[in-house]
Amino acid sequence: MRFKHLDLNLLVALDVLLEEQNITRAATRLHMTQSATSGVMARLRSYFEDDLLVQVGRKMMLTPLAKELEIPVREVLLKIQTSITAKPVFDISQSKRHFRIMASDYLISVLFAEVIREINQEAPQVTFELVSPGETATEMLRRGEVDLMIAPEHYIVKEHPSQLLFEEQHVCVVCQQNSAVGERLTLEQYLELGHVSVAFGRNRSPGIEEWFMAEYGCKRRLEVITHDFNTLPQLVIGTARVATVHSRLALLYARNLPLRIVPPPVNLPPMQEFMCWHRSLDRDPILAWLRNKLLEMASRPQVPLAG
Repeated sequence: MRFKHLDLNLLVALDVLLEEQNITRAATRLHMTQSATSGVMARLRSYFEDDLLVQVGRKMMLTPLAKELEIPVREVLLKIQTSITAKPVFDISQSKRHFRIMASDYLISVLFAEVIREINQEAPQVTFELVSPGETATEMLRRGEVDLMIAPEHYIVKEHPSQLLFEEQHVCVVCQQNSAVGERLTLEQYLELGHVSVAFGRNRSPGIEEWFMAEYGCKRRLEVITHDFNTLPQLVIGTARVATVHSRLALLYARNLPLRIVPPPVNLPPMQEFMCWHRSLDRDPILAWLRNKLLEMASRPQVPLAG
């Protein structure tokens, strides 16, 4: 099929070539030989009257025109996928949809484990892949490589639709046997105690700690740094340390581990988690169904600890 003399079959190849910036890797993904892929590249260069990919040292780089084409080409393919090739399924019990969702380990523990269990009862053929956030998270959403991203507001991609999922407070957790901490924690105690904290990426610091230090002009004693939320509560057990965590995660772990939950010594700003999805999926009925499921389950009251 041709549109204004362009073979539309070449759009898929163009999308892969622009992403991989390598003929050999693109050939593997396209299930083509390297020579056939080079032929496709030649046809694309002829049509656009541009090199698209140029050799710079050992790497191939996108030309200015190729950079301009990258997002529009991907969005055209996503639009075709969602409006033509994806047939609407109104009986969710028969849907075989596979969702690729980007969410932190914290969200998987406090929300998605339960969501997936319940959805399995209603839509047993729906499957999930849960992707950890990383330095390319926003780019993956822009390229349509995930159906849904759930993250704090400052990570949301502004040009795509988003919706508040839930809001919650931070609390502190200490070991149950920590006699130095009573029912409340003073600011002086908080600063004197050793802290367990979480950090992601090479230079990314935890947002709540950044806010705390800027607001109060003080520093904590960071004794343990971990790289996922789920280990935070576990690392205070058997120690005199404290961790500042999301309230849902604290409740989850305090039911099964020797932990005590105490209020933070100062008022910390609430944490908001947003859902964000590619604009090409805005009218996708099954994704809308999943978002409503998440909203319904996230709004359920948290069960407090007995006693």
